[in-house]
Amino acid sequence: MPAVLVYAVVVLYPSIAGAGSAFTDWSGIGNAKTFVGIDNFKQLAHDSQALGALRNTLLLTVAIVVVQNGIGLLLALGVHTGIKSRMALRLVFFAPVVVSPVIVSFLWKFVYNPAPDAGLNAALGAVGLGALRQDWLGNPSLALWSVAFTVIWQCAGYSMVIFLAGLEGVPAELHESAMVDGAGTVARFRHITWPLLAPAVTINVMLSTVGGLTLFTQIIAMTNGGPGYATDTLSTVLYKQAFVFGKFGYSTAVALVLAIFVAAVSFLQIGYLRSRETAA
Repeated sequence: MPAVLVYAVVVLYPSIAGAGSAFTDWSGIGNAKTFVGIDNFKQLAHDSQALGALRNTLLLTVAIVVVQNGIGLLLALGVHTGIKSRMALRLVFFAPVVVSPVIVSFLWKFVYNPAPDAGLNAALGAVGLGALRQDWLGNPSLALWSVAFTVIWQCAGYSMVIFLAGLEGVPAELHESAMVDGAGTVARFRHITWPLLAPAVTINVMLSTVGGLTLFTQIIAMTNGGPGYATDTLSTVLYKQAFVFGKFGYSTAVALVLAIFVAAVSFLQIGYLRSRETAA
């Protein structure tokens, strides 16, 4: 009960009280506010910038969930072998996770330097692939995927650790029995390893989905939503509307829609993934 009370005072009450601002034109300064009903939500439904940010948010989330977890699973399978360097490799692959996202973002911002003799472009030129040099964060067609790659590079090790924990829980006897019956590597993964990894899949998919839908730090640090609005997400839109344009009421409406959307997606995901665990 004490923990519930603290949570209610620190989290629930401010959240519920703040949600009321979504129905006002509050500027964030002073107490002057006028009730505008659902006008903020109507504006949101017709705001091309917000709709573009929603599209970017969904694209980022899909890329992060699929690629990050795919790479994490491959890394986990690779270091879950008898190779002597497996402990060192686990440390190397997990190391980016413990670094601040801001630091990682500025590191990759340097890597993505558009100058032909700097960062990734310099490396491409050194190996004879100078024709592939790009303005990685300045090109609207590439900027979103450049940010996505940065997130995946940093967080794939986290997914690896969760999958690795799942692999450690797969009984070796099952693989030995399957090998005696003539099952190959692919068949053993499909019929033994993959079904028993269902809890790890649930955790990884949930975490990466929520992380993708609420992505903010890397966007602000690397592109600030640019070029133009090419990398804006719902999180950056609500931030800019509140702290750049002073539209706290509208910003709160965006935040409320984002919170409901994340909750709905999470609820549907957990229902499906839990049913998969039961079936497995």
